[in-house]
Amino acid sequence: MKIFVLTKRNIIRAAICLVLVVSVVLISFLGLSKTQEAAENERIIPIYNVDCGDKKVVSISFDAAWGNEQTDTLLEILEEKDVSATFFLVGEWVEKYPDSVKAIAQAGHDVGNHSSTHPKMTELSRDSMREEIENCNEKIEGLIGRKVTLFRPPYGDYNNSVVETVNSCGMYCVQWDVDSLDWKDPTPQQMVEKIKSKICPGSIILMHNGAANTPEALPMIIDAVREMGYEFVPISQLLLKCDYTTDHKGTMIPAETQAKTESTTNANTTEENT
Repeated sequence: MKIFVLTKRNIIRAAICLVLVVSVVLISFLGLSKTQEAAENERIIPIYNVDCGDKKVVSISFDAAWGNEQTDTLLEILEEKDVSATFFLVGEWVEKYPDSVKAIAQAGHDVGNHSSTHPKMTELSRDSMREEIENCNEKIEGLIGRKVTLFRPPYGDYNNSVVETVNSCGMYCVQWDVDSLDWKDPTPQQMVEKIKSKICPGSIILMHNGAANTPEALPMIIDAVREMGYEFVPISQLLLKCDYTTDHKGTMIPAETQAKTESTTNANTTEENT
């Protein structure tokens, strides 16, 4: 029978083994926790533009939250230029100007949701976010008789909870990648030059129905963008009709493309490490 003698050397060896085991377990636990934390904190990006390949299509969008003096003029310009656009409407605006809501829809433009009361969505609970979205949808759908599928957060303010809540309502959370800054009252020519310098296939242009120089700038913008070879479509037609994800810039891309990219990246990383 082999007898284990508890010597000072054996005690030290046992202590070292115990420390090593505890260290391995702790490192594994911390690594798993960090991986889980990274997954939980991964930022979800709304749609800022769309991967259209080489197809030169873009969308013009208008946010309508307060006044209504220019809406009819904008609709006349869009009709004259044969452009279909997208209007994001606040629920309170819808209540004040129901005839304009109907006119927008009847002209063939997208009608999107811009919340019910124009709050900062990130300051609300998820239940309150959903209430803002659903209340506005009910007001719009009651007037135009069709489902609203596009949502734009007021002030462009969002976080993961906002995007997830919008998606849970069966809607797309849509931002923009080309800002006309018309609310700052630049000259029409300044707006044209800014848009020309930023636009690319799949871009979404942001404008407002109440900015002072937007009616004068709009036909100039349409002509300038068309001269660059672009076609205008409403956002509903710009969006991809497949499972999608958004990259770090907010570009809407097919989920299949993202999966292939990640697979290739992982394969290259493995090769570099071997």
